[in-house]
Amino acid sequence: MNSNIQRLYEIAQKPSRKIIGLMAGTSLDGLDIALCTYQGSGLQTKVTVDEFETIPFSEEVKNEIRKIFAKKEIEFEQLCLLNPWIGNLHAEMINAFLQKRNIPNTEIDLIASHGQTVFHAPKIQHAKANFPNATLQIGDGDHIAVKTGIITLSDFRQKHCAAGGEGAPLAVYGDYLIFSEKNKNRILLNMGGISNFTFLSGDLDSEKVFATDTGTGNTIMDALMQREYGLPYDEDGAKASAGTVNKSLLEALKDHPFFTKELPKTTGPEVFNLAYLANAQKTSNTQSETTENILATLSLFTAETIADAIKQLPSGDHPNEVFMSGGGMHNPAIVNKLKALFPKTTFLKTDDIGINGDAKEAVLFATLANEAIVGGHTDFGKRGGVPSVTMGKISFPN
Repeated sequence: MNSNIQRLYEIAQKPSRKIIGLMAGTSLDGLDIALCTYQGSGLQTKVTVDEFETIPFSEEVKNEIRKIFAKKEIEFEQLCLLNPWIGNLHAEMINAFLQKRNIPNTEIDLIASHGQTVFHAPKIQHAKANFPNATLQIGDGDHIAVKTGIITLSDFRQKHCAAGGEGAPLAVYGDYLIFSEKNKNRILLNMGGISNFTFLSGDLDSEKVFATDTGTGNTIMDALMQREYGLPYDEDGAKASAGTVNKSLLEALKDHPFFTKELPKTTGPEVFNLAYLANAQKTSNTQSETTENILATLSLFTAETIADAIKQLPSGDHPNEVFMSGGGMHNPAIVNKLKALFPKTTFLKTDDIGINGDAKEAVLFATLANEAIVGGHTDFGKRGGVPSVTMGKISFPN
């Protein structure tokens, strides 16, 4: 037997496993690294986050990714070069993360790498009848495995597409396994560059699990902050909170076919970007609006489109609790508007149920890796958007 296969077999038999989950989001702010300990699988999954850190990307890294990020026309050589370059960069960050904590690489069983999304093209977005749902993440798993010496699972979204899904949101799988609780209807709301949520039914029925993107999260606001102030984001929502919502601009922002399509659905910065904002400003004749007022309007745009999607759930499934994660949970300009839209719902952070909200997405991919190696089959039914599949391609270090 190949020694790598033997190693996988041994990992699967262990009572607990050390798995590093990686997440590099569309905000391009850095690499989230979560070192987790896993016991069990399926609904018996127990996970603790032992260490977590977000290692920021340098401006050089951000600029290299921006050359191809969410663009229909790029230099193909740049894409080819960045795939291994990002993989090597992530490997260097993992090695530094472990060295900083005096943890030998040999103590880690698996790495679960999301990669860096550079384009997302579900069929509802590209509208080309002869082509399937598609998405592309770079940061080659073989390079991570070789440079760290650790078996690496990566490219999780491709199996989802192959099985008929849109490649997103994948949070549904980990959310169901980690956060489901008897007799509690829950929403797990992630507000990253794009916002998405998972609905978890209090009867623990996997066929009722529901996940969808809702539209923009922070992506337009962050891009505007970078353009106007040279800052990566609106810290504590201060500038948005100082502004006033422009209702004409808000109506123009919400006037897009994405918002009338049935759930579940996915989208990305290919749609929601500064060009989208500029078009909405032109339509609403608000080109001279102040940046603070635009940010205030964008924060309500995010909150209302999240709320509109949640309200499409059947009335009996309305949540008792909403657990937030992602950068948007730190923005009172968004969170306070959400609370006003759902006055009878309790808003908490995933920190309140044991998972650091900033680490959550990295943990979810570590969970997918745990399921791929240890788990059995969880049946999510035959609904669109949640295929019952095992995800992740395996890269050996030698």
